[in-house]
Amino acid sequence: MSTRRPFTLFAAAIFALMMLAHLYRLVSDFQIVLGSHAMPMSVSWMAIAVTSVLAVMLYRESQLEG
Repeated sequence: MSTRRPFTLFAAAIFALMMLAHLYRLVSDFQIVLGSHAMPMSVSWMAIAVTSVLAVMLYRESQLEG
């Protein structure tokens, strides 16, 4: 018996899109400024790592049968 998990797959897609947005920021040297503070590029590197792992984990969970 297979259980469908559409919300989990949707959440994986959202995390993948966020990863792509941060990757675009790194490639295009897009600066983010909050008030008088500029966000360093290292924040995007960390965000890429975190969102990639979450997207893969959620995708794998959406494919589980049970």
